This record gives sequence, C-alpha cells and structure tokens, in this order.
Amino acid sequence: MKKKLLTGLLCISMIAMLGACGKQEDNQNSSEASQSSSQSTQTSDQETVSTPKIALKDFNVEDYVTLGDYVGVTVTKQEVIVNDEDVEELVKEIYLDSFTEDFGVTDRAIVVGDTANIDYEGKRDGVAFSGGTAQGTNLTIGSHTFIDGFEEGLVGVKPGETVDLNLTFPENYGNDLAGAEVVFTVKVNYIIPEEMMDGPIAAYGISGVSTIEKLKEFAYQYLYDTTKTQTDSMQEAEIISNFLATCEFKEFPEELVTQYRNTASQSITDYATSLGATPDVFVQYYYGMDFETFLTQYTTEALQQNIAAQAIANKENLNISDEELDETLMEYATSSGYSSVEEYIGVADKEDFREYFMYEKVVTYILENAIIEGDDAQVDDSTERSESVEDSAEGSTGEAENTEASSSEQ
Repeated sequence: MKKKLLTGLLCISMIAMLGACGKQEDNQNSSEASQSSSQSTQTSDQETVSTPKIALKDFNVEDYVTLGDYVGVTVTKQEVIVNDEDVEELVKEIYLDSFTEDFGVTDRAIVVGDTANIDYEGKRDGVAFSGGTAQGTNLTIGSHTFIDGFEEGLVGVKPGETVDLNLTFPENYGNDLAGAEVVFTVKVNYIIPEEMMDGPIAAYGISGVSTIEKLKEFAYQYLYDTTKTQTDSMQEAEIISNFLATCEFKEFPEELVTQYRNTASQSITDYATSLGATPDVFVQYYYGMDFETFLTQYTTEALQQNIAAQAIANKENLNISDEELDETLMEYATSSGYSSVEEYIGVADKEDFREYFMYEKVVTYILENAIIEGDDAQVDDSTERSESVEDSAEGSTGEAENTEASSSEQ
C-alpha cells in the first residue's frame, strides 16, 4: 500500500532537520549545502545572495488562512482487525526461527509433506551463481517453492546426507538463468516435526513465552498492537485532513513556497541517496508519483498544514517559547547521546525544530478535542483473544517459508 502524502508530510521536515543533526560544522561544503537558515538565489552577475529564512512565528499567517472548525472535528472510529490467518503465519514464522537441530528429526528419510532444514549451493558450469546459495533454509517438500525437481530430489534423503540435483531452470524464469542447466548440492540438516512442540519456544528467549499457547497469545497481541498503531495513525491523519478541509487559504507568498519546495527537494534527495535510490524512484515507490508532482503537492499541503497550525498556536497560546525549545532539544540531545544541543542540531536551524514542536502541540490539541463516533463501542477483546487464537492456530504446522531463497529458485 502506498503511503498517504498527508501522513508523510511532517516526516520530511524531520528529515531536513535530522539529516543535519550532529554534523561537524568544519565541513564547509556540507554546512553550506545543508544550511536551512537561509536560501540562496543567483543575481544577474552570478553572485550568490543569501535570503533569510521565513519563520512562521514571525509571519502574519492569519492573512493567508481563515480557520475552520478545529475543535470537535468528527470522525468514525476505525475498528482494529487482526486476521486469524495473520496470527497463524506469525506463529509459524517465530516457531521456525526458534527451531534448532536439537529438536529436529534425524533418524528417518524425508517424505512428501515434511519440512526440512537444508543447506544448498547452485552452480552453473561449475560456477556458483548469484542467489543460489543458502544455509539453514526451511523447505516444505511438496510446496513447489523451488524449481521443478528440487523438492522431489530430496524425498528419501536422510538428515546428514548430501545430494547433487541436476536441474533445469524454466524457460520463462525471467533472467539469465532461464533454461539453464544447473547443479544444486544440497545437505539435509534435520526434519522439523509436523506437530509443534514447546521446547524450541522455551529455548528461544521471548519473555513470558515458553509454550505454543503462549506464543499464540504473543503473536495476537503483537499484531493487535501493531495494527492499532497503524489504525490510530490513519485516524489521526483523517482528523487533520477533515479540519483542513474546513479552512480557506489564500495564495501563499512566492518566497515561502520556494522555501518549502527547496527544503523538501533537498531533504528527499539526501534521504533517497542515503538509501541508494534516486529521488524519482524513492517518491514513486512511497507516494506513487513523479518527483516534480510530489514537490508541488507536498509544498501546497505542507504550507496549508503549517500555516493553519501556526494560526491555531497563535490563537490558543500553543507556541513554543525559547525556554521550552531549549529544554525539549536538550531532552532530544541527551536521549540521542549528545552532550549539548549545539552538538545535536549541528548545522540545522533551531527554528525548524520550534515549528515542528509547535505543530506536534497543535495536532495533539486537535486530537484531544476531536469527536470519535463509536468510540464508546470499542471492545477490549484482550480477554477473548486467547480462545480465538487457540482455535484458529490449532494444528498449525511448521510450514517452511523462505522468500529470499525461493525467489532465486523459482
């Protein structure tokens, strides 16, 4: 699922700040490139002119927004749903990850339906090929996870034995291995019993989880908490979106638009580069649009959010004082292992942090005063989850799944 632009807007502001945090200011080139307290423009004779950054606290935001209703914003309560299938899959994943040779079957040959732990190496013309080697892979025989002949070739092999499988990749495999004749050298380490046992879980070390039944409860609670966090985040984004829809905005000053656009462009470029991607690829993957379209949409929505937030902060006395800013930054610096605020923020501008903390405070205010319809009907199903999970996961087997390995073999 593509991330919604609205829920990611504030993250870009943090990328801009945190990307500069802790950098040494003696790196002049880095400092000049990262400096967010000013923006550069070129004069006709190519001289660089520094334009002071516009701080929203000093800007007449009320000239550009007519606030809508930010108290009593109404949304419908979103239900937190955990699917039984997801619980079962997580239980299997954790169980297989916890399983070791100490609990494996080693005294009989593999049959169809078994899950075996194997090491393998694939060679083409005597040379190992990329993606064809792995250790400790769990493979269910008969799952058709690997190419034809691989799983069938392990039937009858006992743990401790090694076999060579002469196989041919499918003609439509999709890369240079298509139709290639290869040899897989496979060692069978052990067979995972079909019925789950408590031993591997007890030895795995999850606090308070030493049995399969406790693992089922743990898996459910993990998925419930994760889903609830995601659901709450989406609901919060909906509340802010509903509020902004009631506001009226005038055309923003060009210098402010340029400031926001340049900050977003530099932040996304730096972050994408750190991930080994181009800005276009990064934005296309996360937001489903090209870079220029993203910048235009982001700039408009970010300005609307921040200007509306600043107007509320002015009205409700939610601005961040110098003392509060320094205290909060010191908390961030300390928790991040820095000895001072100056060391923590590096070449970043403290005003960026002020606006970020102000926005957080305003959002909290809006959320606390929102009306969530159906909230009283929320059911705490923590007392019911054990029975549901136990029923759904009853008879779960140690089915093997190894996406990375299988992708190289199919």
